[in-house]
Amino acid sequence: MEIAILLFDRLTALDAVGPYEVLSRIPGATVKFVAKEPGPKRTDSGSLALVADFTLDQVPSPDIIVLPGGPGQTALMDDEQVLNRVRQAHETSKWTTSVCTGSLILGAAGLLKGLKATSHWLAYDALRSLGAEVVSDRVVIEGKIITAAGVSAGLDMALTLVARECGDDLAQAIQLSIEYDPQPPFDAGSPEKAPDAIVERLKSRSRFVTKQ
Repeated sequence: MEIAILLFDRLTALDAVGPYEVLSRIPGATVKFVAKEPGPKRTDSGSLALVADFTLDQVPSPDIIVLPGGPGQTALMDDEQVLNRVRQAHETSKWTTSVCTGSLILGAAGLLKGLKATSHWLAYDALRSLGAEVVSDRVVIEGKIITAAGVSAGLDMALTLVARECGDDLAQAIQLSIEYDPQPPFDAGSPEKAPDAIVERLKSRSRFVTKQ
């Protein structure tokens, strides 16, 4: 099984690395980090780089596609070369997935029109403008397209995908192997739960660039 994870400058690291940690544990799976051009891609923090060893052209038909998000996704939404590669890969993929604002890339490619999808909560309006029916679920499955909410939801998406593809036992074994047992110190992981002042602070200082 060939898995392609798209990298680009100013992506959010966990959007890519979270699914990688899960999907790389599928027996027989090969995970390839791909980009328009190979080489290191700086994350949105600026202090970390992930390396793409392959171009999109070198991995044209992966079984699973993962599109992470982050501020840098905005540039890809106008990049016809990247969007065409995403469309072409989707034609033959078994699963096409996104994390956080990676769903905006799927939307810009025209793959979410009329479909239920999710993204980071700050990107709902942008996702809706691309023709998707926005829902606030953490993981949304529409046919072979799986979209995940913001950042940490990539782990949930990947485990859901493993369960669909390989069965619940393997998904649970992988969850245990990475000791994914969330017990956050605060119940502030969604805008519905977080204090209003925190929600407004994030809205005013959003680091997500969500082209509409």
